[in-house]
Amino acid sequence: MLILRDPTDAGSISDPAIRSLVELRFAQIGQDEPYDADQHGYMIVVEPGDTVQELEQETSCCILHDLFEDIPFGNPDFTPSFEILEEHHGTDGTVFYEMLFITNDDGFGITLFVPKAEGIDAGLLAMLAEFATPALAEP
Repeated sequence: MLILRDPTDAGSISDPAIRSLVELRFAQIGQDEPYDADQHGYMIVVEPGDTVQELEQETSCCILHDLFEDIPFGNPDFTPSFEILEEHHGTDGTVFYEMLFITNDDGFGITLFVPKAEGIDAGLLAMLAEFATPALAEP
């Protein structure tokens, strides 16, 4: 997993569509004041081989289980805990997801960018595909 805590970190992202959107998000968050990861939050690009458990441990966010009742994805009573989940399409035909968690009342956010790619956890991709809405604008 690539953990991005500074706008200059975006240069380490190999996928051009994800990199472009991450750069845009950093610019949007920092438009009124300098970007500060401790205040604004950070971003993660999920990579093949990353487990949901590792992502949950890093973020302290419930990804594949309900926040309050620990109901797992797949159960009809499952309620995801993200604020926003969008499906994006790169100009080269790639698909990736942007999932935002707001973790406190001050607006601290953690955004995960998850490519729809081989090696990405199948359960995570299934949940994303089920709950994502199409992005209004592509990067």
